[in-house]
This record gives sequence, structure tokens and C-alpha cells, in this order.
Amino acid sequence: MPPTVLMVAEKPSIALSIASMLSSRQMNTRRSFLEVHEFNGTFRGASVRFKVTSVIGHVLSIDFPPKYQNWDTTNPFDLFEAPTIKSEANPKAHVSKHLQQEGRSCDYLVLWLDCDREGENICFEVMDIVVPVMRQFPAPRQQVFRARFSAVSESDIRTAMSNLVEPNHNEALAVDARQEIDLKVGVAFTRFQTRYFQGKYGNLDSSVISYGPCQTPTLGFCVDRHIRITTFSPEPFWIVRPHATKSGQELLFEWDRGRVFDREIAVMFQKMVTDAGSLKVTAVSKKEERKVRPNGLNTVDMLKVASSALNIGPHHAMQVAERLYTQGYISYPRTESTSYPSSFDVRGALSLHRNHPIWGEYAQSLIASGSYAPKAGVDAGDHPPITPMRCATESELGGDAWRLYEYVTRHFLASVSPDCKYTRTKVLLSAGGEKFSVSGRTVTSPGFTLCMPWLAVSDENLPTFSTGDSIRFGEVELYQGRTSPPDYLTESELISLMEKNGIGTDASIPVHINNICERNYAQVQSGRRLVPTALGITLIRGYQCIDVDLCLPDIRRFIEQQITLIAKGDADHAAVVQHSLQEFATKFKYFVSEIERMNALFEAQFSPLADSGRALSKCGKCSRYMKYISMRPSRLYCSTCEEVYALPQNGQIKLYKELTCPLDNFELVLFSLAGPDGKSYPLCPYCYNNPPFEVGGKSSTGAEPAGKAGGMPCTHCPHPTCRHSMIKQGVCACPECDGTLVLDVVSAPKWRLDCNKCSCLVYLPHNAHRIATTDDRCEECGSVILEVDFNKNATPLKNGSTLHKGCVLCDDLLHSLIEMKHGKSFSRRPGSRGRGRGRGRGRGRGRGRGRGEDPKMSFRDF
Repeated sequence: MPPTVLMVAEKPSIALSIASMLSSRQMNTRRSFLEVHEFNGTFRGASVRFKVTSVIGHVLSIDFPPKYQNWDTTNPFDLFEAPTIKSEANPKAHVSKHLQQEGRSCDYLVLWLDCDREGENICFEVMDIVVPVMRQFPAPRQQVFRARFSAVSESDIRTAMSNLVEPNHNEALAVDARQEIDLKVGVAFTRFQTRYFQGKYGNLDSSVISYGPCQTPTLGFCVDRHIRITTFSPEPFWIVRPHATKSGQELLFEWDRGRVFDREIAVMFQKMVTDAGSLKVTAVSKKEERKVRPNGLNTVDMLKVASSALNIGPHHAMQVAERLYTQGYISYPRTESTSYPSSFDVRGALSLHRNHPIWGEYAQSLIASGSYAPKAGVDAGDHPPITPMRCATESELGGDAWRLYEYVTRHFLASVSPDCKYTRTKVLLSAGGEKFSVSGRTVTSPGFTLCMPWLAVSDENLPTFSTGDSIRFGEVELYQGRTSPPDYLTESELISLMEKNGIGTDASIPVHINNICERNYAQVQSGRRLVPTALGITLIRGYQCIDVDLCLPDIRRFIEQQITLIAKGDADHAAVVQHSLQEFATKFKYFVSEIERMNALFEAQFSPLADSGRALSKCGKCSRYMKYISMRPSRLYCSTCEEVYALPQNGQIKLYKELTCPLDNFELVLFSLAGPDGKSYPLCPYCYNNPPFEVGGKSSTGAEPAGKAGGMPCTHCPHPTCRHSMIKQGVCACPECDGTLVLDVVSAPKWRLDCNKCSCLVYLPHNAHRIATTDDRCEECGSVILEVDFNKNATPLKNGSTLHKGCVLCDDLLHSLIEMKHGKSFSRRPGSRGRGRGRGRGRGRGRGRGRGEDPKMSFRDF
């Protein structure tokens, strides 16, 4: 049997492209957990069997062990020295199992992950999973290789395959360092702030009050501009403007002094010019000038243009660019370089577009002229500038993808075009000792502006002037104006500030901007300007009161410099992480001790919990009514016990029939999602925040949890006797996931079952007066027997009977009356004994009253 080479790409689409190109489209495809493409070929001079598959981004994610997940029992300060673990990033995708299955007994591993630090980090995640199950050769035979490529094109892929290298462990360690620092710092500050402020104020419009070493300085730039605007004091100024015409053309003169801020002095200059009566030409000059063509396009410039010119936010623009890259339309969109490599084939790249219906003629003209060497830019040593790799039309791409692709292509064409040339004429004049000037220009060669017409230089004609000419003017205007404040930062301006100050990477910059908007610290308004909210302003002002370094870019810039040294092999990973965490731990300790200084600002801006909300349900501890705060994040507050209970978000909350939880005597509330197919389920406020049972798997209720809530509604509770629990209301296993279909007891008259984990809905007979679960189970599939009381005038039963008991899976009458939405087929296979997976009610092991868990936050969030 020939040796086997396993090749792993970062995304399924890239794996397909690599396999298609290397196999000349002669391959077989099968599906394990992810697609695997197989073909025969040669590797290192031997005949081999290739298997090409992929991951889906990071295989593993960094987090704290379960011991540190509990908000109430873990001191946030302990997180700085807490251990971290790496676990499956997407458990439902089974990527680790897939890699182990495909890697077993393979002889070689070739890694085709994206060629940046994150990609290098994923390389080592894949290696940690695959190498232990590979067939081992005696040392020193190399078995693991790294492919480096910048575009998903056949030439790039084949070149990379012919020049395989070793994975770069230093770059992977640099990513590990950033992940650990961001996780520990971000979660420690976020947990403390969230618990402290959400327990005091009712109108904080944010689910978590988060801090991040990148996110917070990003917000700091926006708040700094806001403060400059609100504290700006306008000043009057004056400009002397003589009005004159020559050859019938009205002239606009520029005063050499620009403007003055003293009116009496301005009046004096006006009188001096007026008394002169005319302007005398002192010099006339002509000079050829150029508007220089752009450098190659890097990520930051692409994002800035996408926001300022295309009205596409940076986060969405990055997503669109990545799709264009994986589909082979553009080169790798994450690059800091603006210089094309010496080996770049300009003519070949232009030839791709010679028949394009819009710019094909321009591309042909560049080819015919021999083209122009690209302008020298910055070579950051990562990837070449972003360029088009395929010719595409608007009908092929459409929408934002087309607009971004069009800009990338036009920018590339401009970067290999001649400069725009024009002749500038400048006339210097004087009157009463004051100097003025007037300018004109004539375009001699439009150059690159033919393909970037929005940058075109327009002609500005001037009449003929000669030195010594005297030009009489009619009026000498004293124009009065007022200085105006700067405007709010645009996304483009913010990106420039972040790049200049070393905040984030070319790939993470849009993520940080998106985070401050999603967390309601800033809002994108007209002109894609970022306006900070009251919460965002209060946070930054609070940091400034306690420790200004927390919202300045200096610390993060230093950390990024150290991380770069790790990537180059010039700094020790453990030492950098330890030093950075020690510095932040010291700041965190001081921050906690001085939190009242920030609290004073919150107190002035937001309403206390006691003054917010309306009475809704009774507290099980004091039997007093708790207040429902509907402002995001919605929550319940007991002013007697001074306790806050988080609730699921993005839905409606109301009292549930004044029923109480048998475990703690809290009144139940009903949560409902909007829409005709929106779920609804009861929950106990105390159990939701402090799950009394350990329930396997990650809870997914269809709503966003808030704060520290563990998120256990009644539809997840395995209490054996509570009539609201999953044990009493669960019917059968969900056909789409490992969840349970639970009877929605408030769905009448459109009775239905809702999955307690996914969006699967099963509609029961609508012509029923009442539907309820029983204590009986189906003998065939183990599902719960339902009791259906049909309406007397619409019963499907013979002899006018209305009461019927049966299994929704095995009872022919009930099964014929159900309808499934948002899911796969819900029908029995011929000859099967039923469709239930297991017994459908779930299992739970009581272990006393636990506490709520940390909402899962990625290191990328900070």
C-alpha cells in the first residue's frame, strides 16, 4: 500500500480548491465529519495517496478550567495566575475526532493553514492532534511540512507544494501569548465590573461591562474625540479678501497670513490693502507636479476605503474579503505589505483583465505600453499586497462582494499605472505690503486617475499674468468666521489611529471596532462616524480617574512589541506572559481598591436599581415583590435582599400564572421570543442563575443569556417531581440535535413541542382543546404518551369522542396531524420501531445548589 499524505487546509472551500488543482480535477470526495478529497500522486519522489481535508478556523480555544468558571466562588484577581486549558473550539463539528480519524496511520502531514500568525498557531493545534496517531518513522526523517501561499490560484498552490517548509513554532507561541494575556486580563476586569455595576444600576444598556487591552483603548480614542468636541470653545477670526476680475474671470485670492484672531488688527490690514487700490503681480511661476499612483493595497488601507468610500463597515468588509479570497478572486486579504515582490508578474496579472467589460480596454493599454513598475512600498515580510486573482463581473459577485472586488482591482490597476501629471501656475501679488496668491492648473496626463476617477485632478484655468501687472479691485472684504470643533471619528480615522498606536493587528482591528459597537459603548452614525454612548463615556472617564494607563494604547503597544519579538525568536514566551500579567494584576488590584471613584461617575449618569423597573414576581427568600428591569440587560432585582437575577435576553418576560418553584419558592416567570414561531418557556429566577443540577452539554435556550447566568430554565431542569421541569413536560428526543422536545404549555390554541436546545418546532393538532403529558411511556420508542382533548366540533375520532392518548411518533393518528418547522424530516422510516433517540427526557445528577457560570468569552473579544 502506498504511503499516505494528509493535507489540512483552514477552510473546506480552500481544501477543495487545493485538491482540485493538485489532482488536475481527478479526485474522489467523501464525507466524514468534514469533506475529504482523495487522489493519487507523487510526494518526495514516491507514489502516494493524498487525502485533503480541512478544519474550520481554530480547532482549540483557550479557557479556564471548570474550577474557575464560577463567578461567585472565584476571586477575579485569582485569574491572573490561574491555569488555562485548550478545549474543542466547536464541539458539535467534531474537528478533533475528524483529524484523528483521517490522520491515523498517515505517513506525512502537510499543513495548508492561512499564512499568518493565527494560521501558524492552528498548524500546531492540528499537529498536536494528528502527529500522535501518525505512523512514526525513525528519526531524523521529517514527516510534517508547511505550505506557504498567498492566493488560492493554481500557480501559487503548485509553487507552495514544490517549496514546502517547516512550521514556525515561534509565531505559534506569539499567538498563545496574546491569547493568554487577553483572556486573563479581559475576564478578570469584565467579571468584576459587570457584577459591581449591574448590581447597582438599572439602565445600563449592556449585557456585560467588559474590559479589553485592545477594546478599551479603541473606545478611548472615540471618547477622547467626544471630549474635544464637547469642551471646544469657538473663536472668531477674520480674513482679508480683495475681490477683482481679469479677462472677465472672477479671481479668488489667498491671503498669505491665512487668518487673524484680532479684529482691530484685521481692520488695519484691510485699510492698508484698500488704500493701495490695486494688486501688483510680483512673480509668475509654472511647475510640473504629480499626483502619485498608490502603493500596493494592504489590509488597513482596504478597510479604511471600504468604510469611507464604500459604506461597508470594517468587520463586514473583512468577512467579504475573506470570502473573495477563499473563492479565489483575490489574494490573501491580511497583509501589512504595500510593496510587490520582485518576482511579481505584472503583465500576467494585467492579462487576466484584458477582456473585462469595464476596465478591459484600460488593462490592454497598460500591456501595450509595457506597463509601469509598481511604486516601491513597505515590505513587512508577510504577504504581498492584495490583488485580484480572477476576472469577475458584477453579475457574478453582486452586492458588497462586487464593490469590494471592484475597488481591489481598480487599486491594483492604478498601482501599476503612470502618475497623474499636471502643470501648476502660481501668481504672487502684493497690495499695501500684504501678500496674496492665486493658482491654476492644467492636467497634461491623467495617468492612474483614468481607472480611479474619484481621484481625478480637474483643470483650474487662470487668465494670463505677467510680472509687474497691476490689477485693480473693487472691494476688500473683511470676512468673519468662527473656528469649529472636530467631527466625531470616522471608522477610517479610527483604523488609522489604531494602526499608528499598535492596537490590534490588521485582522483584529475590525473585531475590536465591532465589539465596542455591539457592547453599546459606541454607535455608528451617519458618515460612519463613531459616537460614544453614555456608558462608553462613563467607562473611559472612570478609567482616567483611577488609572489612565488602562485606556491608553501604551501598554498594549508594548505588549505587541514583545509578542513580535516572540514571533522572531528574540523573546521568551513564558517571560513575556508573566511580565504582562504581573503588570495588569497590579493595576487590577489598585482598580478594585479605587472603584468608588468610577462609581461616582456611574451614580451621576445612571439610575439606581431601586428606582428602576416595575414589580413583577415574588422573591422566594423574603416573599416581597421583585422589580423587573426591562432595559438591556433585562433582570430582576429584589430591593429587600439586594439581589440581582439575570434573565434571558431579546424577548418578553411576564409572570407565569403565579406558580412557584418547589425547590426555592420563587415565583416563575415566562420568557417568550417574538414572532409566530418564537419559543416560550417558564423559568425560576433563582434556578436560572444558580442551577440546582448538573445538566450535560451546553445550554441553548434560543435566547442570549445575560451576565453570569448559568441559563437553566425549567425546560432544562431534570427535577423528577416538579410539574414545570423537563422530566414532566419532555416528550421525546429532538430529531435534529441531542436536545429534548418539550411541550409548550402556553402555545394553545396552536399546540406544539419545542426543542430545548435547537430551533426545531413540532406543531401538534390545532383542533385540540387541551394537550398534556402523562406519566406513561410508549412501549415501542420510550417517548411520553400525550393526552389530547379534541374540540367537540372538530374531533378526528370516531363516534364523536374527544379524548385520545397516544405517542407522537408511533400513534398513526397523532403522527398524521403533526407538522415540523425549521428542521429535517420528522417521519418514521418504513419498518422502524419508532424515531425516538433514547428516552427523550434527559438525565441529571443532583449535586446541591451550584452557582452561575461565566458567559463564554473568547480571547478575541478583548
